[in-house]
Amino acid sequence: MKEYALKYGCNPNQKPARIFMSDGSKLPVEILNGRPGYINFLDALNAWQLVSELRESTGYPCATSFKHVSPASAAIGKKLPEDLKKACFVDDIEGLDESPIACAYARARGTDRMSSFGDFIALSDVCDETTARIIKREVSDGIIAPGYEPAALEILKSKRKGDYNIIKIDPSYVPDKTEFKQVFGITFEQRRNDYKITKDTFNNIVSDNKNLPESARLDHTVAMITLKYTQSNSVCFAYDGQAIGVGAGQQSRIHCTRLAGSKADTWQLRRHPKTLSLPFLDTIGRPDRDNCIDLYVSGYEDEVLADGVWQKYFKYKPEPLSQREKEEYLAGIRGVALGSDAFFPFSDNIDRAYKSGVSYVAEPGGSVRDDEVIAKCNEYGMTLSFTGMRLFHH
Repeated sequence: MKEYALKYGCNPNQKPARIFMSDGSKLPVEILNGRPGYINFLDALNAWQLVSELRESTGYPCATSFKHVSPASAAIGKKLPEDLKKACFVDDIEGLDESPIACAYARARGTDRMSSFGDFIALSDVCDETTARIIKREVSDGIIAPGYEPAALEILKSKRKGDYNIIKIDPSYVPDKTEFKQVFGITFEQRRNDYKITKDTFNNIVSDNKNLPESARLDHTVAMITLKYTQSNSVCFAYDGQAIGVGAGQQSRIHCTRLAGSKADTWQLRRHPKTLSLPFLDTIGRPDRDNCIDLYVSGYEDEVLADGVWQKYFKYKPEPLSQREKEEYLAGIRGVALGSDAFFPFSDNIDRAYKSGVSYVAEPGGSVRDDEVIAKCNEYGMTLSFTGMRLFHH
């Protein structure tokens, strides 16, 4: 297939639209089902770069959940503890522990479920039946992977009344080093960002605390590769092999950090005992549960716990999660890693990061206020690494 005609471009009025190889060669993708659109392919191709690079760097099977050309999360295939399985709505999935790629997607989808609604999925490895069973019951636009087990493919083909978008990509495909983009009829040319992120990227530790365990290097790798394919400005919080909060596309760095931190806090509070024990009616679907949980932990609990409202969702009225309970729970969390795609211009970003349990920070460095950022990290006992590499993505 040398070109593929799209229904339309970004919007229905943008016709005609297609994807093709400018040199006339074959496309490295095969459409196995559905009819992916312009934005689907933008998500799919960016997401595939993320998981393939993360796979190469960490050695783990990887998955990501993409929406509007930025990842809601990305994760490696580590087993989930029982409370996280419940928080991610996968505690009933048989064979989960035996499928690293299914664990990776369960983590990626379960991180920011509100943002992942209608996601495009990328898997670094062949999609197996266990992963397909997780995907089948989620609202999703499509998937890209290097291959599919026959049973998995049949499960996925049954989604969206048979119209689910399934793309197979050639994992051996390597693009040219030079890439082009047009804006307003003007062509841009640049070298593709082929900078490799490894655990050694974080060797330049500039803080007093030099402790950077392998687990933190792994989380930094997850965070920084996630940021490499996130619309800038962006900040990512990572923990236990997954991105737990992504702040994307903000003009202000502190707004990136606040957004990523608030998402990380929501992820943490989904595992609070009160949240895990919410007595949902059996008839309440996943999207409504996600919305209820988001409101419950984010300070808008009255919208689901008010008299005359809670009866729509719960078997009985749950106790609210008080602000004090949330603060106490979050105060006990440490060991979170934070990555930034560019330097922190002010130390207030470190203050906000500390509130969400960050112990390890990685950023390029190069600000005129680097000394203030280092001093703030020293004040909190954080480990700060300067990578020396900016990772803007637009």
